[in-house]
This record gives sequence, C-alpha cells and structure tokens, in this order.
Amino acid sequence: MLEDLKMNFSHTNFIFLGFPEIYKYRRLLSLPFFISYLAVLGGNSLIIYVIRSMDNLHSPMYMLISGLCAVDIVVVTAILPNMLLSFLFDWEEISLTGCLTQMFVTHFLSSVESTILLAMALDRYVAICNPLRYTDIMNSTMFVKLLVFTTIRSGSIMLALVLLAGSLSFCGSNVINHCYCDHMALVSLACGSTEINDAMGLVVIVCFAGFDVSLIFFSYINILKAVLGTAVGDDCWKAFHTCGTHLIVMMCFYLVGSVTFLSHNLQISIPIDINTSLGVMYIVFPASVNPIIYGIRTKEIRNGILKMFKKRLNKVLSV
Repeated sequence: MLEDLKMNFSHTNFIFLGFPEIYKYRRLLSLPFFISYLAVLGGNSLIIYVIRSMDNLHSPMYMLISGLCAVDIVVVTAILPNMLLSFLFDWEEISLTGCLTQMFVTHFLSSVESTILLAMALDRYVAICNPLRYTDIMNSTMFVKLLVFTTIRSGSIMLALVLLAGSLSFCGSNVINHCYCDHMALVSLACGSTEINDAMGLVVIVCFAGFDVSLIFFSYINILKAVLGTAVGDDCWKAFHTCGTHLIVMMCFYLVGSVTFLSHNLQISIPIDINTSLGVMYIVFPASVNPIIYGIRTKEIRNGILKMFKKRLNKVLSV
C-alpha cells in the first residue's frame, strides 16, 4: 500500500547539492566561478564587438566565431548565475518546470555550439582545399541552410530528451547531485524504468559527438594534408599547432560532454564532486578559452582589437 502511494507521488520541486564533499566551502567556491563568468562575458563580448565593428571581419568564418561567442555567453548565463546564488545565498531550490527549461536551454545551446564548431571546420576545409569555390559554397544561402539544419536537429532531439525526462515519476529523493539541471542528474532520481531516457542519451552522443566529431576530424586532416604539402619550415609548425590547438579544445568539449552523458548509461561510478566538475567544465571551459583560441590567436581579430584600443587611447589622450 505504501509502495503504491509512493509511486503515485512525484516531486515538483528539487534541491541542488553540487560538490557535497566540499559543501562547507561553497562560498569560497563561488569566487573562481564568478571570475570565470566575468571572463566569459568580457572575452566573448569583446570578440563579438570587434567582429561587428570591423568591416574586414564580416566574412563567413568570423560570423561563425561571433555566433560561437554569443552561444557561449548565453549557455554559461543559463547556469552560472544560479550556481553563484546557490553558493552565496543558499538559493538551491528549483521547480520541475524550471529544471526542464534549464535542461533544454543548456543542452540545446551545447548542441548548437557543436554545429558551429562543425561549420567552422568545414569553412576552413573549403577555404584551403577548394578555394576557387569558396564564395559559391559559403554564402548567405548556406547560412540559412545551416540555421534550419541546426534548429531542426538540435531542437527536435533536445525537446524529445527533455519531454521524456519530464514524463518520469520522481517519488524518492528530490536532491539533484549537481549544480544545474543536467539530464542524467535528474533522470537518476526517477522511480520507474529509464531505459528510453538512457537510449535517448545515446542518440545525443551519436548525433553530436559521433557525427560532428567524425566530420571535424575529416576536415582538419585534409586541411593539414593540404597545408603541409605546400608549406615549409615554420609554416608547417604553425599549421600543425593551430589545427592541434583547435582539436584539443574541441575534444575537451566532446569528451567531457560524452562522459557526463554516458556515465549513467554504462553504470560508471564517478564521485559526485568529480561528475559535477566535469558537467560544469564541459560548458564553462570552452566558453572561457574560445575567445583566445578563435579570437585573440587569430591575426585579423587581434589586429582589430589593437586598432580599437589604439583608437580609444588616442581619443582619451586628445581630450
């Protein structure tokens, strides 16, 4: 009888408990996350502003970098302010509706970021391996197709993921062992079978980590072949270093994201604090380093930043 009553009950409010092992230090923990948030906002906003201000940066590649920076700002804003409020003021409760909304926003935008990274790799592939057709392929029509593809693929898959999670019954604990509403962190609290949810998690991995990573690797390998075949000396090292850096950052994004999704499916026992760190890092780390990797290390954007600061400095000095 009690079991029947329990199964008919489902929590509608949840409590976040991120980093339980170091919970008493949560106010100190807010400092690095606050600094990270400021870095994400400042770095990505600067890159967007420079690309928007400089006419010579209005090409497809820089528009993609600008889009990547915008996505990074929004996805980090979806989780870090709530985390900081939780650490500083113990605002740890969230409704099921709020949890599902946050889940959709974070996973949808992460999948959009994956698509942008793929588009950037393909853009470089066309520019280097097929330069004569670059303007014919990378045009406004291609961007519209990319937008439609991203909306349909990311929207449909992540909406299905969230709706399936929302259909579960949560009759046991309502404590989410995470800092935000991660899919598997919520699903792990369900009372009934989660086989469909686990399968949906695998679909996400295949569609994004599997499909996108394969095409990204294909693009960069062919880019390296084309560049190394014609470059000599320092140019070879520069090409290898640039492609290698891009791939390392991308692999951190995909690998950590895949681990957080698959740990529940594969019954991998990961300490809660480490699992939470991975879940936060997979969103915050790329957003923090992307302005450096794709922005400041890009000669044209770096020159644009220097030009902008020199212009502002001359204005100040002339007053």
